[in-house]
Amino acid sequence: MKRNLLAIAIPALLVAAGANASIEVWNKDGNKVDFYGRVKAANNITDRGQKGEGDDTSARLGMSGQTQITDSVTGYGRWEYEAKAGKSKDGSSEVRYAFAGLNFGDAGSFDYGRNDGVLKAITAYTDVLPQFGGDAANNDWNVLSARTKAVATYRNNNFFGLTDDISFALQYADNGDNSNDFKEDAIRGESREAYGANVQWNIFDSGLTAGAGYAQTSNSDNRQSTWAGGLKYDNYNLYLGANYFQSKLKNSLATYYHDPVSNKDFYLRNTDLKVRGFELVAQYGIDLEVGRLTPSLAYVQHKLKSSDYDNFSKYGYLWKYRGFSSPEVKYVSVGATYDLNKNFSAIVEYKFNLLDRKDIGAAHNTEHQRDRHMNKPGTKDVLGVGLIYQF
Repeated sequence: MKRNLLAIAIPALLVAAGANASIEVWNKDGNKVDFYGRVKAANNITDRGQKGEGDDTSARLGMSGQTQITDSVTGYGRWEYEAKAGKSKDGSSEVRYAFAGLNFGDAGSFDYGRNDGVLKAITAYTDVLPQFGGDAANNDWNVLSARTKAVATYRNNNFFGLTDDISFALQYADNGDNSNDFKEDAIRGESREAYGANVQWNIFDSGLTAGAGYAQTSNSDNRQSTWAGGLKYDNYNLYLGANYFQSKLKNSLATYYHDPVSNKDFYLRNTDLKVRGFELVAQYGIDLEVGRLTPSLAYVQHKLKSSDYDNFSKYGYLWKYRGFSSPEVKYVSVGATYDLNKNFSAIVEYKFNLLDRKDIGAAHNTEHQRDRHMNKPGTKDVLGVGLIYQF
């Protein structure tokens, strides 16, 4: 890229507060570069021993570009970085996206790098809450459901030019799948391959979309797979979203597990574990004299099940039991987003936590115990409030 691009980009970023959309810093001779960003100042108010409590402030900056190579071939790339300023332990920074590829028109596109896992297209149907949500997408049990490194992705958004209503994607990950619970390769650092696919159908311009996907990763000792299906309706200011997923782990050998509550190491033997979950979301946009108000209502439940579970630590104790079912996530969410304009929003969301203190999700949602009687903060409600500026 020409050196004077930086001379254009830097002043543009400095005046971003006056922008109404992403900043186009270069558009000449078939080459186009845009910058975009977001600052979210938010806080999660809940028990101090619960994960995610406190400051949730973050800032993002991204760049997307494309170049016309021939009449039918376009090159493209995207990079996005996020810095978290919150006081929590996960207040770190990360490269969210970094990929490049080629678009061949009706023949589809191919790209490689850090990108969304192929199941994210389905789990995203319900990842629309004002402050919380995204439990199915950001779930270590699931395969290729979140942002993932080292993925090669083929996408076709119009079924080879035959219809704009059907799209699909194929994906291969080289040591890139986001699932990592109960994995020997996560301990030894070995390479782990994964692959998956999805398909979506926009049903007759009705605003209704149906989607489904499958992903799998395996090695000589175990195999983990995830399938997901979802529906969304987006029309006449009304948005409805639903998805259901199931992840299954089959393991033939003893596998290491570190319990975050007791801080002890245990082993799983001959495990056959499943996580099943569903999520429901309803939102309605109301146009006001100034801005737009979107109330939101959601229900989320994920449950861990096993028919052969040995030497596992549940809520802090060594628990030897054959067969159990326990919620990982369970809550009702009530909230709203108030978009004052395209660039500035206010959010509020209250999460009614429905976990019992003996549920396995309560242990995983606990940062530290408040007393020796195992009264877990992981069962507490959460109020999230924030302001968002984006360009």
